[in-house]
Amino acid sequence: MATDSLLDRSRTIAGPGFNRWLIPPAALAIHLAIGQAYAFSVFKKPMGALISGNVDAPAPADWTPAQLGVIFSIAIVLLGLSAAVFGKWLERVGPRKAMLASALCFSGGFFIGALGVHLHSIWLVYFGYGFVGGIGLGIGYISPVSTLIKWFPDRPGVATGMAIMGFGGGAMIGSPLAVALMDHYKASAPMGVAPTFLTMGLIYLLFMLFGVFTIRVPAEGWKPEGYVPPTTANAMITTHNVDADTAIKTPQFWLLWVVLCMNVTAGIGVLETASPLIQETFSDKSMGAGLGVTAAAAAGFVGLLSLFNLLGRFFWSSASDKIGRKPTYMIYFGLGIVLYALVPTLAASASLSLFVIVSCVILSMYGGGFATIPAYLRDLFGTMQVGAIHGRLLTAWSTAGVLGPLIVNFLHESQKSKGLTGAAAYQTVFYTMAGLLVIGFLANLLVKAVDARYHVKEAAAPKVAA
Repeated sequence: MATDSLLDRSRTIAGPGFNRWLIPPAALAIHLAIGQAYAFSVFKKPMGALISGNVDAPAPADWTPAQLGVIFSIAIVLLGLSAAVFGKWLERVGPRKAMLASALCFSGGFFIGALGVHLHSIWLVYFGYGFVGGIGLGIGYISPVSTLIKWFPDRPGVATGMAIMGFGGGAMIGSPLAVALMDHYKASAPMGVAPTFLTMGLIYLLFMLFGVFTIRVPAEGWKPEGYVPPTTANAMITTHNVDADTAIKTPQFWLLWVVLCMNVTAGIGVLETASPLIQETFSDKSMGAGLGVTAAAAAGFVGLLSLFNLLGRFFWSSASDKIGRKPTYMIYFGLGIVLYALVPTLAASASLSLFVIVSCVILSMYGGGFATIPAYLRDLFGTMQVGAIHGRLLTAWSTAGVLGPLIVNFLHESQKSKGLTGAAAYQTVFYTMAGLLVIGFLANLLVKAVDARYHVKEAAAPKVAA
């Protein structure tokens, strides 16, 4: 009973004088942890050599790359589905209970996955890291967002950018941590994978618990000191609320669903092809002996893209507070169309420095798209159930997580079957991604203020259970 009361929403309401800048670290504790999902690829080669012990010569009984690729796909699909299913529950019980559920599921996914690795049961790994861990991803991703928006009504873009930046940066911690742990444990377990899963599960559990017990929600009617709501009406920023069940009946919700899906699908096009494209295009053959991009340099390039993915989440979402959410997405799509179409030309002309710069800008807007969408939802639907609405919109991410790799791999293999190599084999990929951005541009162009008939009548507004 004592534990229940400690987790109760009423116990998380901040007292007078509470410093709202203590909330972003609590949100970051969750997002930096679950962002490890972006680094799952570091496990692929070791997990594909558990029987043989040699990543270059896997045994017939070892798991194939295709089998291992399913793990991440399951996790991303469950991220979107669990965010959609548990969004209203989060708004009802508050962020502390939701963040604890996320911590238990995400760390539990590692623990179950470790058993699956130890028993060499791919289905147990699917269930652990993919299914259970994926639920932790979804609940954890949305749990701090609506709380931050309520704490920062004057800077919603900055607030969501701070948290979602953490998700983008999680791989920068998770990747080297996993490599170091596998190297430490490799003498005591096949490739060191199972004990690494156990250790990381424990580390992330403790790290996320810091966020669980430091999160607070503002008291009813709280406003930042000195904050005066804008007196000039902005049609694209509502002062009303729309509940989650009603929001999905509006055209605005589905237009933003298309916006997010197209932005993410196109971004995955760069992430999926970055390393092989830069190595195949800027090889010794095209650049001169000893001047080509090595595997190590390509890995550095991927790390640079991750950094811009992270920084873009804060930069673009913060900028959206100044220029507006709709114009920000116009930049993502308008500039993105040009840059995506330009990439094959830069690759074909061996303009390495321009290729890197353009790729970094593209990834910054990919990350910015994730971080700006919660504030866009808040502008259109209000703050009452923005977390639940955000959760339902994340099914667009799940769709893109499956659709993106399928499109990229199909188009690339199709071009290779025609005998095309290097930059030529990737041209269709980038032109197709530019086409998807055109769809996103048009969807964003059609977004307008939500019709008043969808607004919650103040007298009928649902109370959040204590």
